[in-house]
Amino acid sequence: METYLIGGGWDEAAAPAVYGPFLAAAGPDPVVACLLIDEGVGAADFGRYEAVLRAVAPCRPYPVLVPPGGELDPAALDGAAAVLVCGGLTPAYGDVVAAHAGLLRSVPYAGFSAGAAVAADLALVGGWLSDGIPVCPEETAEDLDEITLRPGLGLVPCTVEVHAAQWGTLARLVETVARGDVAVGVAIDENTLLTVDGAHCAVSGLGRVHLVRAGEATTVRSYRAGETFTL
Repeated sequence: METYLIGGGWDEAAAPAVYGPFLAAAGPDPVVACLLIDEGVGAADFGRYEAVLRAVAPCRPYPVLVPPGGELDPAALDGAAAVLVCGGLTPAYGDVVAAHAGLLRSVPYAGFSAGAAVAADLALVGGWLSDGIPVCPEETAEDLDEITLRPGLGLVPCTVEVHAAQWGTLARLVETVARGDVAVGVAIDENTLLTVDGAHCAVSGLGRVHLVRAGEATTVRSYRAGETFTL
């Protein structure tokens, strides 16, 4: 089953390319569970996702709100044809979804920002330092200091970084690969979708996806909409 990874961003012009493939995979007029970590504004946050999904195709989104430190009730996903795991503090999303990989593999999965990061087999959840040396802006650290990886959902066979061009996080992924923590990763720009089917990847939207691979030297190659690559 394909997995849909969105690098963040709210450009309306990109919405059909970014959300269209996911909604098409979910079937006609699908019921879509939108999982959000609710820090007090979950209902308002859900409204933003609901609006963009409904603007792209007929669908029936509903909110699944989990407080920080809370647990996901699997029954909240009963009847959903697809799941969108939304954006926010990546470690918090990782904590909530980690125990539910099997359930989240059973329907089309889209991850927006944090939701994309936690889809990885080994999730890069934050940090801005590598052995005390800055490798990306501190504002992108997700309340962590050192680069931190945790077990993810295993939906895609690589590590995932998001907001690449906008937040300067490509450098964090390059460092993570270069020091041998992971062998391959993708950094996704905002308003950009990476569709992953096994090891096959396709890019849609307005930005780029940057493939970072280990070897004798760490390599980086960028792909734009319409291009494909193999992990």
